[in-house]
Amino acid sequence: MEHYVSLFSTGANAPILLLVSFLGGVVASISPCSLAIIPLIMGYVLGLSEQKAFKTAIQLLFFILGSAVIFSIIGILCAITGRVFISIGGAYFMLILASFVMVMGLKLLGILDFEMPVIIKQIPKNDGSNLILYPFIVGVVFSLAGTPCSTPILAAIMSFAALANKILLAILMLFLFAIGQGLIILIVGVGLSKVKSMNKIASFSDYLLKFSGLLLVCAAVYIFYKIFIPFFVSL
Repeated sequence: MEHYVSLFSTGANAPILLLVSFLGGVVASISPCSLAIIPLIMGYVLGLSEQKAFKTAIQLLFFILGSAVIFSIIGILCAITGRVFISIGGAYFMLILASFVMVMGLKLLGILDFEMPVIIKQIPKNDGSNLILYPFIVGVVFSLAGTPCSTPILAAIMSFAALANKILLAILMLFLFAIGQGLIILIVGVGLSKVKSMNKIASFSDYLLKFSGLLLVCAAVYIFYKIFIPFFVSL
C-alpha cells in the first residue's frame, strides 16, 4: 500500500506538481474558448464604465481570489478523497484515476470528442461600482462554470491532487491553477495586452492544448508503469 500512497506524495515531486498546476492554469486560460469569454468576464467583473487601472486591478484580484478559494476547497476534497480511496481500493483506484487522466489527454489531443459538463452557466452581473464582493462572487461562479477547453486540464490536475494524497499540497496545486488561470485575465484587464495580442495567443493556443494533452497521456502511461512494474519485477 505504501507504494501507491507515495507515488506522487514525495517531497521531490511536490515542486513539479506545483509548477505543472500553475502552467496548467496558464494554458487553460489561453485556450481558444477561454480567450473568447474574457471580454464577457470583464463586463461582468468591471461593468461597462471606464475606470482607472488601479480600481480594475483590485476588482480582478478579488475575482482571482474568489476562484482560488473555491479551487483550494476542491483541493482539500481531492486530497481527502484520494486518501480514503487509495486506502480502500489501492491499485484499483490508481488505475481509475490513470485512465481518467488518459481520457482527458486524448480529449485535448482531439482523439476523443465529448461534451464536458458545466455546473453553472449564468454569471451575476456587476454595475462597475463594487470593488470586492461582486468580483469575488464572479470568481467563485467562474471557477465552477469553466470552459470546455479548460475543464480537461482542471480534471487532470484534480486527479493528480488526489494522487498526491496530501491536503496542503493539493490545496497549493489547485490554488496555483487558479492563479495561473487568472493571470491572463489580470494582464488583459489592466491594459497590458491588446486584443491583437490575444488573437496572436489564440493562434497557437490550440498547439499548447494538444501538447498538454500529450503530457497528460504520458503522465497516465507513467502511472500505469508505476502500478504494474512491481508485478513484473516479482515474476
